[in-house]
Amino acid sequence: MSDVKVRYSYLPEQFEQVDEILDLFREFVPTGDFTLGKPLTEFEGRFAEMIGVKHAIGVGSGTDALKIPLKALGCEPGDEVITTANTFIATVGAINETGARTVFVDCNDTFCMDVDQVEAAITPKTKAILPVHLTGYATDMPALMEIAERHGLAVVEDACQGILSQVDGKNAGSFGNAAGYSLHPLKNLNVWGDGGVTVTDDDELAARIRLLRNHGLRNRDEIELLGYNSRLDTLQAVVGNWLIGQVHDITNKRIENAARLDAGLSSIPGIRIPPRPNRFRPVYHLYIVFAERRDELYRFCEDRGIECKVHYPIPLYQQDGLKQFGYKAGDFPVADRQATEIITFPADQHITFEQVDYVVETVREFYGA
Repeated sequence: MSDVKVRYSYLPEQFEQVDEILDLFREFVPTGDFTLGKPLTEFEGRFAEMIGVKHAIGVGSGTDALKIPLKALGCEPGDEVITTANTFIATVGAINETGARTVFVDCNDTFCMDVDQVEAAITPKTKAILPVHLTGYATDMPALMEIAERHGLAVVEDACQGILSQVDGKNAGSFGNAAGYSLHPLKNLNVWGDGGVTVTDDDELAARIRLLRNHGLRNRDEIELLGYNSRLDTLQAVVGNWLIGQVHDITNKRIENAARLDAGLSSIPGIRIPPRPNRFRPVYHLYIVFAERRDELYRFCEDRGIECKVHYPIPLYQQDGLKQFGYKAGDFPVADRQATEIITFPADQHITFEQVDYVVETVREFYGA
């Protein structure tokens, strides 16, 4: 058996220069500028510039980065929000926290919302559409925006896994009324805990989001509306400022590793590479392929020192916590099929070509190719 090992979490390597960040903390702590402080303002400006939007607002989590703009756009009990059947629970959690009801449509083999199914899901109760740029792919936003504009619906993009993913050269997160990003430790731009960013080009919406994240306070003594306590910690913004300048390099390395995996795996019977449309630039927050005998392959890789994952083995709409929506197995056949076929291999910026090639060789050995 090979001495090569392929771990999944890259965090020890991502932050191995910990003394640099601790030195920044030592400079920052004496300022006492802990809440909505100067480093946060700097980070928000740099984030907005990176995405190509006017406003970026730091909030407490990726979930809040979706919930708060939905709330700012008027989502409330009795409303419906359309999203994709294949996503992480936080997408539905954000909708649920506004009081609105989640309405699912199926995904396609880019793992994102099948936009062709959206119009049939629109009802008089529909308030917004929440596309998810899952795995680092982008939803077909030009087509979705045409539908939303025709029906007068708001669009909040779930870009938590899609930082710097693109459609037609335009960044995911810059199409809709607003978008939410996660800074969770396993994201392509991450901090030392939970954190999120909401972006928008709408000045009035940005002002309302800033109110909502900070208790609805107009100033220290005046409350304009009832809001939340959801400010991105300024200490986390110090970490974000340390890393944000590296995001383009991180993205390019992930794309490079994914291309090498594609080249190696595409010739193996039993493996199917997802579509790679020319108009789209995926950034491979997750590198996922379709595999025959997926569970056997998973165990085979694990036995040979390759940490792989399944995102996700149970379709979200079939989870016990979502039974109240009334969906049943088979309602979203693409999401169902993907749950049995997909496998995630490490392809992050710290994986070496030797490790990539070892993954390919191991998969090839499994299928006897």
